[in-house]
Amino acid sequence: MLHVHRRMLPGLLATGLAAPALAQPWPSRPVTIVMPVAPGGPGDALGRPLANFMARELGQPVVVDARPGAGGTIGMQYAARSAPDGHTLVIASNSTYAIAPHLYPMPYDNEAAFAPVALLVAAPSFLCVHRDVPARGVADLVALARARPGQLSFATAGIGFTSHLATELFMARTGTELLHVPYRGGAPATQGLLAGEVTMNFMEAALVRSVVQTGMIRPLAITSAERSPLLPDVPTMREAGIEGFVTATYWAMMAPAGVPQPILDRVQTLALQHMNRPETTEAARQAGFVPIAGDAASFARHKAADTALWGEVIRGRNIRLG
Repeated sequence: MLHVHRRMLPGLLATGLAAPALAQPWPSRPVTIVMPVAPGGPGDALGRPLANFMARELGQPVVVDARPGAGGTIGMQYAARSAPDGHTLVIASNSTYAIAPHLYPMPYDNEAAFAPVALLVAAPSFLCVHRDVPARGVADLVALARARPGQLSFATAGIGFTSHLATELFMARTGTELLHVPYRGGAPATQGLLAGEVTMNFMEAALVRSVVQTGMIRPLAITSAERSPLLPDVPTMREAGIEGFVTATYWAMMAPAGVPQPILDRVQTLALQHMNRPETTEAARQAGFVPIAGDAASFARHKAADTALWGEVIRGRNIRLG
């Protein structure tokens, strides 16, 4: 039998040998992954396979709970107020954790309310124009926009979405002015471009692949640092002559602040194991994602850089809701 002297207790607690929090099993009940977006979109394609993998590894149900609204802040607020015991996790995009804080009143501390777990994937966009637009490349589009300031239009899923801010960054980098036509979501924005209601749209890769075969749109460039295997003939924005233009919708996993580090480490390990499986990597690429599988430290660095970038764009372009 191990006899512990009272004066030994602080040292044992520091090493975790007598820490009751670590002795409790985790998970002791179903785990919930909150997704602050509507079901049926790219988040589902990412979150549900990960939830299924975690459930098999943990021996407990892992359910995805979609809580959209207010730029994702409704779902994030719910997660932030959850018990920090590892039974509530979050998968969110940079539209929520890097963009929304600059546009919405925050009902939680965006910097302190969550602990980073893992960076999962990036979803770059293609700059696309309607087939009737007389532009075969980005340089042609820029020249056309400069010749007709404020007359060329662009579709977005709404104010503050990545498609919107990518176009604002495009205008800032090229010295052009375009007319914003916000739609109620990505699908209606795509339909608007297909119908010729607007000139251009920054469309996520998965959507482009499904509509480019119609011949109604023409992809001019991709916003990632490298070309996409989905459309390898389409150049990057840098190759098209626009420097400093690498953007994407990033997806990451977080947990409420205060979750014990051993649980965070376990969740990170599971997330990275899943993302690094060959079948997961291939499925992600086919869905238009770029697999990243970055640890908590890399996600924290990315979040800081992405928040700074979009904050600069939002302030510089004087973007406001309403």
